Amino acid sequence: MTALTLSTAAAPGLRADALVIGVAKGDKGPVVAPGAEAVDKAYDGRLAGVLETLGASGAEGEVTKLPAPAGFKTPLVVAVGLGAVPDKDTAYDAEALRRAAGVAARALTGVKKAAFALPLTGAACVGAVGEGVLLGAYSFDTYKENGSSASGSKAKNGKAPLAEAALLGAKPRDAAHKAAVARATAVAEELNRARDLINTPPNDLDPEAFAAIASAAAKDHGIKVQVLDVKALEKGGYGGILGVGAGSASGPRLVKLSYTSSKAKKHLALVGKGITYDSGGISLKPAGHNETMKCDMSGAAAVFAAVVAAARLGLEVNVTGWLALAENMPSGSATRPGDVLRMYSGKTVEVLNTDAEGRLVLADALWAASAEKPDAIVDVATLTGAMMLALGSRTFGIMANDDAFRTAVYEAASEVGEPSWPMPLPEHLRKGMDSPTADIANMGERMGGGLVAGLFLREFVGEGITWAHLDIAGPAFNEGGPFGYTPKGGTGTAVRTLVRLAELTASGDLG
Repeated sequence: MTALTLSTAAAPGLRADALVIGVAKGDKGPVVAPGAEAVDKAYDGRLAGVLETLGASGAEGEVTKLPAPAGFKTPLVVAVGLGAVPDKDTAYDAEALRRAAGVAARALTGVKKAAFALPLTGAACVGAVGEGVLLGAYSFDTYKENGSSASGSKAKNGKAPLAEAALLGAKPRDAAHKAAVARATAVAEELNRARDLINTPPNDLDPEAFAAIASAAAKDHGIKVQVLDVKALEKGGYGGILGVGAGSASGPRLVKLSYTSSKAKKHLALVGKGITYDSGGISLKPAGHNETMKCDMSGAAAVFAAVVAAARLGLEVNVTGWLALAENMPSGSATRPGDVLRMYSGKTVEVLNTDAEGRLVLADALWAASAEKPDAIVDVATLTGAMMLALGSRTFGIMANDDAFRTAVYEAASEVGEPSWPMPLPEHLRKGMDSPTADIANMGERMGGGLVAGLFLREFVGEGITWAHLDIAGPAFNEGGPFGYTPKGGTGTAVRTLVRLAELTASGDLG
């Protein structure tokens, strides 16, 4: 990963390969952002005009390169767009800085050292820029010739990611600044680990392999781990997970990760859908819908990353992660439409569609999490195409059994820069899952399918436990081009929201 350093050095005298500055979009053209004063002075106050001549407008995601002025020890200036100029007396938004830093880091692939002179008005901005750099520099080239993982991987053009980023204006001796960079590093490294898992092809990441990776990382960070294999799942009566994994030669697993703090007063449980490949089972997906189904374990990857990040940050809260891992395949042993599964909770479920499998593995894990009586449960899943139709490819939906908690999750997601939207759980949709054969069916009305899935999951949350469901089907895997600090492929969506929820739980500020 890119190394972050804090520096109070003046931009002209700093030795680096590139100097990153910000430029915003004003009413009458580009506006040079704070942090670039030395560069503007060297251009005799005409830097904005020079940038405009080169085609820059200050729009978000825009990158303009120009030679550094005389007297600078960096040969290149990279001006990155910040979007609209903020209102008077208002600082640049942390998310705008995070995105700009990510764009610049990606544009500097192959560069050894870059100095970032973006507007830093406090520790939050320092952390945002650091996080943006680390996330934007990510690339996944493990399966390319001479490639490796995110830590030191080669980019698509054969060049290594940006090696070092010096954050100008961030004070090395300032405790808040150092803490912000330490937090950004821990969160970004774990988020990038989640991206690596999501991008790994399913022939190398089956449930057993995922469980082994999670176990190794847990032990490295003092996290207690328990893995239930097929025999243990059968003994425990985890019919949902077993039913989904029945058609695969790779048996399912339920992984429990327990991070505990001696100072904790609250317990947060996180549950992740971990379908390492989803063919749809007997209800086979149509052509064109299979190619990215390695990403169907993104929820489990997010939960795994968040628990490890909580441990690395030493948060004063107990966080338990449940990874419900299975591969959904068609075969002679696969669950059939019309089969009835007896879940871990004791309820029976009529399986009307084997491609509605995520809710089945989550149901077992939710009930297992409920048995420990945590203060709150949050599940994360690439659950429904319906949520993508409702919210598009960059926004995840939030459902909950408590309106105040749903709002708190939405606010936490907004704070860290992850687009989300609160969604309802309409009671009238529950009737559509009534089954003449079992306690409930795994399918209901087609319209509002994402909400139906949320209502199904609610059936398996223990009584009196606050719960939220994040349907990340849209933003979990980016099939388009990279933007901001988001790469093509696995995104690591929800990791930062979960970490923030853990922090708020630790501080007692979660509503």
